Amino acid sequence: MIKILQYSFSDLTRSRWNYFYFAFYFLTGIVLLFLNDDLSKAVITFINIIIVLTPLIGTLFGIMYFYHSREFTELLLAQPIRRSTIFLGQFFGLSLSLSASFALGLGIPFILYGILFSTEIFNFLMLIVTGVFLTFIFVSLSFNIALDNENRIRGFAFAVLLWLFLAVIYDGLFLLFLVAFNEYPLDKFALLASTFNPIDLSRILILLKLDISALLGYTGAVFQNFFGTGLGLFISLIVLLLWSVLPVLRMLHKLKSKDF
Repeated sequence: MIKILQYSFSDLTRSRWNYFYFAFYFLTGIVLLFLNDDLSKAVITFINIIIVLTPLIGTLFGIMYFYHSREFTELLLAQPIRRSTIFLGQFFGLSLSLSASFALGLGIPFILYGILFSTEIFNFLMLIVTGVFLTFIFVSLSFNIALDNENRIRGFAFAVLLWLFLAVIYDGLFLLFLVAFNEYPLDKFALLASTFNPIDLSRILILLKLDISALLGYTGAVFQNFFGTGLGLFISLIVLLLWSVLPVLRMLHKLKSKDF
């Protein structure tokens, strides 16, 4: 698995799209810090960029890489190598390469600006951790979609719809539900609903760390009221970890019965 991971990682790090992904965060970070000399405001500005763009890139790269490497994967499957070893190597290679591009692209401008000697260092690290979590989650979800759909167009459409649902539609439906049933106590429901969307959960995690009550929103405020900042951070991290692990376990289970 390590050899496959190394090959996938080195192959993807030479990809022009990976360079574009790195360049986007690098240039955005430089421009944002040049226009705004407040590191805390810069971190807050990057929240919406990361929780929307990172899942999208993870989804698109995951689904495209799976389909484009299918012939190479079939060649590996003809060798005496376990299926789980092959796909875990490819999954970790892709996820780590995207995470490295994201972390370096965003980290270099902030490091040059002095984030290491700033009080915002822990908030910035939480931003990086959340982006890495979202990368792993959506790459694993896209791999699951590709395993379930032989047709590339259908798989690509399902992957984009999944991102669109979790990034945009889910919040709209949740807001409509809260408005329609505002006479009922919905605190526990809001807690449960937020755990089913890793993007919302990531936003809550970052805002809890920043302790910005005005931006927490309904679910974030409920998190803070129920668990407090410290426990809320811990529970959010645990749920994000489950979101990272469960799709991988489902992928490994699907591989046992998948006909290639």
